[in-house]
Amino acid sequence: MERNDKLKRLEYWVKARIGKIAFIDIEEKRQKQWYGNGYGGFYVDPTLVPDNAIVYSFGIGEDISFDKAIIEKHGSKVYGFDPTPKSINYIKNNNTPEQFYFHPFGIGEKTGTVTFNLPKNKEHVSGSVYGHKLVDKSNAVEVLLKEFKDIVSELGHRHIDVLKMDIEGSEYAVMEGILNSGIPIKQILVETHERFFDDGLEKGKKFFKQLHDHGYRIFAISDTYQEISLVKTQ
Repeated sequence: MERNDKLKRLEYWVKARIGKIAFIDIEEKRQKQWYGNGYGGFYVDPTLVPDNAIVYSFGIGEDISFDKAIIEKHGSKVYGFDPTPKSINYIKNNNTPEQFYFHPFGIGEKTGTVTFNLPKNKEHVSGSVYGHKLVDKSNAVEVLLKEFKDIVSELGHRHIDVLKMDIEGSEYAVMEGILNSGIPIKQILVETHERFFDDGLEKGKKFFKQLHDHGYRIFAISDTYQEISLVKTQ
């Protein structure tokens, strides 16, 4: 583990212990393997990824290392989604695997256009519908978001093997729609962003309770304590 990762993990552990963010721990012991680079990767249980798996990847940015890894290891079909202008441009100007299918919109509570705040740091990619400290509310664009059930219906899928989500705080708003959609999802991999919100602790507790109530159990946590991997057990 790199020194910066150790410090970040310690920081998040302390925040959890003093009640700044929701405390989480491993709930299910399973095989795990890191897919992707240190920035854009997640732990996956490879034994639960069949050949030609259907993978949804929400939040692409300028890093498809996770998507490439799961395609290379399993021949997966990865459906990527990101409404961010930089991300759309990145995909347009770079070679992507044949089994990577990009869609220039994001996931939202409802289908429609929303105001999307771009990052203050021009070198960064990730914007957000929320006005947290890392975005510039005076530099915003209109983007298309679609409700999960509409996305699945359009693509014609009846199940998803792996759903990966790094959507800059919107995970708290869209998870209910995902879980109530009736679409079986075996693994959910999510980067959490409680730090963006004044009520982050409450959001985190509700978020993980929702997942637990729907039969998901945490089987892996990244070294930075932000990338959480869950498996459907019930």
